[in-house]
Amino acid sequence: MSRMAQPTIATDHGHSIDPARAPRDTALAIHGLTVSYGEKPAVFSVDAAFKAKGMSAIVGPNGAGKSTLLKAALGVIPRLSGEVYVFGETIRDARARVAYVPQSASVDWDFPTTVMDVVQMGLYRKVGLLGRLSGPVRAQARECLDRVGMADFANRQIGQLSGGQQQRVFLARALAQDADLYLLDEPFAGVDAATERAIIGVLKSLKDEGKAVVAVHHDLATVRDYFDHVFLINVRRIAEGPVETTFTTEHLQATYGGRLAATHLDELAVADGAR
Repeated sequence: MSRMAQPTIATDHGHSIDPARAPRDTALAIHGLTVSYGEKPAVFSVDAAFKAKGMSAIVGPNGAGKSTLLKAALGVIPRLSGEVYVFGETIRDARARVAYVPQSASVDWDFPTTVMDVVQMGLYRKVGLLGRLSGPVRAQARECLDRVGMADFANRQIGQLSGGQQQRVFLARALAQDADLYLLDEPFAGVDAATERAIIGVLKSLKDEGKAVVAVHHDLATVRDYFDHVFLINVRRIAEGPVETTFTTEHLQATYGGRLAATHLDELAVADGAR
């Protein structure tokens, strides 16, 4: 009996998806993604697969393409090539299932809006841009603020908050979207220890709820404590997999080269051997 051809999934846009390249049990699948700023590629022919119901870190040196990878996957910046799937659907079709928390440095904090207004922006997919924000909708926004410890700041101007407080508010906005995949770009950058603990607590609770979390992360010392999956990048994909087997001295040296201090590598090696 002859082998049957692998079926494809039709989309609303006239394209077809190869199920082998877009598995539905993978939260975010990236194939052959290339982004270039001028003649120099920022990300080159990268494949990645971030699992559902997990906590994944994107790790690499400055200029390695970590943030670019996320933005290109979302379509925030153009890509020269590559395919992106979210739970087996194209990113265009699955956009409502994705919430994004940008780097705090990329946000205009002088924009005159309140904390509550920012969080309610995450609910516009449900009510529409011209929809009325009813009592239940406002209550939902307040619940999200309470979850990140910012309910008491609901009427405060966003520009009056500290960096850590602002980051919590943008996480609350993402929570309001009730997404299945949360993408965060340096969520712990520039925040105090209390805020970092609060944020990681919320992210781990999302994982416990069956959500997928993918975060650009810069602190190598906390990767093992915070995440179960790691993707190492330096323009190209270096390694990817469970933290226990992938976050190794060998892979870190390949990722960072001479930019990672020998003392830091020794500390990570000790931590690796203790597990």
